[in-house]
Amino acid sequence: MDIIKSIEHEQMKNKIPELKVGNTVKVHVRVKEGNRQRIQVFEGTIIKIQGGGVNQTFTVRRISYGVGVEKTFLVHSPNVEKVEVTRVGKARRAKLFYLREKLGKAAKTKEKIGARIETKEIVLKEEKVEVPETEAEVVEELAPAEEAPVVEEKVEPAVEEKIEPKQEVEAKVEEKVEVKEEAKVEAEAETKTETEAVEEKEEPAIEEKAEPKEEVEAKVEEKVEVKEEAKVETEAETETETKTETEAVEEKEEPAEKEETKSEE
Repeated sequence: MDIIKSIEHEQMKNKIPELKVGNTVKVHVRVKEGNRQRIQVFEGTIIKIQGGGVNQTFTVRRISYGVGVEKTFLVHSPNVEKVEVTRVGKARRAKLFYLREKLGKAAKTKEKIGARIETKEIVLKEEKVEVPETEAEVVEELAPAEEAPVVEEKVEPAVEEKIEPKQEVEAKVEEKVEVKEEAKVEAEAETKTETEAVEEKEEPAIEEKAEPKEEVEAKVEEKVEVKEEAKVETEAETETETKTETEAVEEKEEPAEKEETKSEE
């Protein structure tokens, strides 16, 4: 293979769409606008296919707002994302230049009735799948050609397991059960002693709390007696004050009466 052909083969796509003149297709094209990229769809009829290899192209024609527009795309261009077939048309020529002079419905090819609308692809070259090398292969490549010395493996004698008789097993199980029961009894005894100690502590506390109540009642009774005595004293004072006031008033009224009698006489 020539150098030029090998370079061209590298630039070719693995799969290309199957194109036929007369079909109506949608071409998805990548468009760059500054730092942004978007996909633009151009729909029309294929009027010609020309060239081969990397230079293979196809021309699509459509009428937009009464004006005919034709665009030529490279089949192997990375800007062509995909090509979808939307309508299968009848064509008996390789190049449909006569459509340029037609208008309206006549500017389209006749549709094949009952044809399957499929976007078939042609495989040009198989995709190479990189298989990762296993560690074993890498080690074999790096290892020297000489064979490594054989190391004798020492086989340790198997340890014979001693099978204990049933009587010994039963005796051990009984010992474990007895130990568990003893532990339970000890735990119960400890809990009982703890509860008794707590009860003993609570009884004197209750008695101590009961004594202050009696003292409080006695103090309350003393206070009540003191209040009653104070009331009696205040009542006695008020009575004496009222008596003294009435006596003073009577003493004042007696000379006034005497003067009135004298004046009358």
